[in-house]
Amino acid sequence: MKKNGHKVLILSGSYGDGHKQAAEAIRREIAQRYPGAETVLLDFMEWTHPFMNSIGRYMFLKGLQTFPSAYGYVYNKTREANLFSYILKQFNRFGLGRMMKLLREVEPTVVVSTFPPAAGAMSAVRAYGLYDVPTATVITDHTDHSYWVYPETDKYLVGSDTVRDGLIQAGVPAGRIEVTGIPIRPEFQGTYESAQTRRLLGLDTELPTILFMGGGCGMMGGELASKLEAFEALPVRTQLVVVCGNNEKLRAQITELASHSRHRILATGYVNNVHEWMAAADLLVTKPGGLTISEAMAMKLPIVIYKSLPGQEEDNARFLLQAGIAVKAKNMNDLIGQLGILLRSPSLLYTMRENLGRTRRSNASAEAVRIVLETRSERRYAAALQEIW
Repeated sequence: MKKNGHKVLILSGSYGDGHKQAAEAIRREIAQRYPGAETVLLDFMEWTHPFMNSIGRYMFLKGLQTFPSAYGYVYNKTREANLFSYILKQFNRFGLGRMMKLLREVEPTVVVSTFPPAAGAMSAVRAYGLYDVPTATVITDHTDHSYWVYPETDKYLVGSDTVRDGLIQAGVPAGRIEVTGIPIRPEFQGTYESAQTRRLLGLDTELPTILFMGGGCGMMGGELASKLEAFEALPVRTQLVVVCGNNEKLRAQITELASHSRHRILATGYVNNVHEWMAAADLLVTKPGGLTISEAMAMKLPIVIYKSLPGQEEDNARFLLQAGIAVKAKNMNDLIGQLGILLRSPSLLYTMRENLGRTRRSNASAEAVRIVLETRSERRYAAALQEIW
């Protein structure tokens, strides 16, 4: 007997941290608000392709880093449903045997996918009549790309009205789409006092503070270290915090160069308390990954977009710019110029924070979980009506 009748299978993927983080946010939200419910969180590719997953992930991330324009070409070529996107989607059908084994073992009452191939596999399972279970897809970027869209998806949980409108234009019924915001971890939904958080982190409480983030491998690699002197052109003495992730070489380089700067510069490794660093900052410089920008939005932290990758990050950047909550820097010189303008113009930062207050959805995870659990009830009700008629 399932506790409270809910057993949620959450399928994610490690081809980018955002899919995993959204899945973890949903898992934690269910555990906190519905302690009687059961959750099972799995990496879809690791489960369905255990021998090829590591190689495939390495090739994907290396290819994205080395040939971003090629990825961007394929992404834009398959943005809308066409023959090319149809061919790519056929790969989702590989591993359905492993998928069925998982479904029979877990016996979920609802399945949530935060990774496009997982959503595609669940749609195939339903389309072939292999297993009947309600499904929800959490789109982890501000995009309506065709790779997220499948006919047997009961609910799409999206980050903004922009994505909703795009899905409707692509033929998804409006009743299947819910604008919840992108689910984020509960730490980002709290309230933090800036000066107190800075003291806790060992930061100067008076200096304007800029936070640099860009994923576990460090956003700008050697470029930031080689051009650190360029930041001497900033109009005021500033506190720069660079999250280097697992890039220890970059961290060591920045730490060495920091001693020669008039600014206060701190390089960190991988951090688990990103919410505190965001609370301490006045500005965030980052690649526009879906989860990172959602966390910044929840913290009302203005964003400077830098080094966008082609594809979904460009879609995210477009959303941020249209909402008036970010500016975009084309290169390092432009970055220095944009930061200088913002540091000299408190009114611009104030306007961006006001726009953030209107745009952010601080309860995204709670709303997403509510809809996920209701999806099961809606599906049962629809099935009952079908039997009556």
